[in-house]
Amino acid sequence: MKLKIIVFLVLFSGLQAGYTQVGTDPELNTNEIKNISSLCKIWGFLKYYHPNVAKGSYNWDEQLLAVLPKVRKAKDKDELSEIYLGWIESLGTIKVCNSCSNNGKKEYFDKNINLSWLENQDLFSDSLIKKLKYIENNRFQGENYYVTTKKGGNVELRNETIHDNFEYPDQNYRLLSLFRYWNVVEYFYPYKYQTDENWNEVLKNMIPKFLHSKNKTEYHLAMLEVVVKLDDSHATLYTDPIDDFFGRKFTPAYFNMVEDKLTVTGFYNDSLARLNDIKIGDVIEKAEGVDVKKIIAGSKKYNRGSNNNVKASHNGFFVLSGATDSIKLTIKRENKEIFKNFGRFDMKYLRKQFFKSKEKYKVLDDNIAYVDMSFLEMKDVDKMMSDLKSTKAIIFDYREYMNFTPYMIARRLIQSKKEFAKFIKPDLSYPGRFTWEQSETISPLKNQYYTGRVVVLVNENTQSASEYATMLLQTGDNVTTIGSQTSGADGNVSYNEFLGYKSVITGIGVFYPNRTQTQRVGVKIDLVVRPSIKGIQEGRDEILEKALEFVKK
Repeated sequence: MKLKIIVFLVLFSGLQAGYTQVGTDPELNTNEIKNISSLCKIWGFLKYYHPNVAKGSYNWDEQLLAVLPKVRKAKDKDELSEIYLGWIESLGTIKVCNSCSNNGKKEYFDKNINLSWLENQDLFSDSLIKKLKYIENNRFQGENYYVTTKKGGNVELRNETIHDNFEYPDQNYRLLSLFRYWNVVEYFYPYKYQTDENWNEVLKNMIPKFLHSKNKTEYHLAMLEVVVKLDDSHATLYTDPIDDFFGRKFTPAYFNMVEDKLTVTGFYNDSLARLNDIKIGDVIEKAEGVDVKKIIAGSKKYNRGSNNNVKASHNGFFVLSGATDSIKLTIKRENKEIFKNFGRFDMKYLRKQFFKSKEKYKVLDDNIAYVDMSFLEMKDVDKMMSDLKSTKAIIFDYREYMNFTPYMIARRLIQSKKEFAKFIKPDLSYPGRFTWEQSETISPLKNQYYTGRVVVLVNENTQSASEYATMLLQTGDNVTTIGSQTSGADGNVSYNEFLGYKSVITGIGVFYPNRTQTQRVGVKIDLVVRPSIKGIQEGRDEILEKALEFVKK
């Protein structure tokens, strides 16, 4: 557990027994939610589709704030449609787009795009439906004022208006904040189709929470809840009110769910752990008298991650972190119950041990090599592969974040050209659509083929670049992947924004060459192994042990 866990600590520290309930609103009726929801969609659609809006001819935030009061008061679909028709008319004429029907050689990935709402006859009049479809069919082509693509193909937001009072803006600006974020996901998030909760339902459910957040804490928790609903381990949001709510003090141990029990798996600071009598393998049963599983259940809507394996690794921070200097715990240790106050500390006391020097690679018994990919650098690869060329096997450990993409290692594991990944990237000429790109390939290095066996170790900390690197190594002729489900957050990241607060999301879609998904699922694993409480207590690395056993057999 290194820097990635520290970053998560800073955000998600200190949930225990109680949670703020954000945005319950008896005054907001169903019709008003429906109207506001439709405005969010039309505002975003026009922003990216209407030629005069997409080229930046209007202050689009001001346009929203001007029309919002009228939309909220609209009593029926005819009144609502007239408001929208008048608004669209004021934006100027739209020329016929002769190139919009020419898709060329593009192969579309269409699981994310859904513009069927444009033709919702229960909500819009026939004339409005006709106008919206005309805009879709004659949409903006060219360099969009609000969004472009980076070198890797993921989107980059730009030219958004900067507003004051970000921490707790007024009601209308809070809606603007939600609308901005929601529409970027709607049109440019490659994995929208995989979210547990339908993205349209997210909008309807979150509108009351943004409208009626009573203070800055409720507002920031509402933003966090939206981010978590992406079900994306990349998706993060860091703000002072969020940190204050969860607390800024932490125990000197870190935790994971082992055999469905919250278990101490390591220390941030050994001396503080000894001072507090914390031991590896301790099972936390209660915090401040509250059952751990109850606390975990209460934290669910704030626990980010692509899959349950990732979320389980965050549970300890919700249970044990907070604002006070200590926490009363009930612990199970070797069939004994221990009741004790454990100290909590500022992060500055828990960072020192993360920057130890460590052996990058070594040869173990039976001529089996082990490589720690979290410490290896690209400059080490040629010498390492030369040193290890006569070994029986190499074990590459990707259970932490890596420093580089191992093309020069993978090229030594194959004897012929191989495909290893396939991407989908956003098509800005048709927002919401993504296009399949040509498969990524790798070619062998002449006279550098490694003839031994190769094993790759993975777990929930194998995320993003480390997952991509694992896919690269898996092209090898004699490679086996051992461990547990990875983070399931592959692909370059993009920034998404609420007003004044940036959030990270996965920006491009990464698949295996046969188009098997990696997002949420993780990389392919040949032999699933998870640590046990007994193994942790005995200080064993059971995944590495299984790898050694596998190679020896």
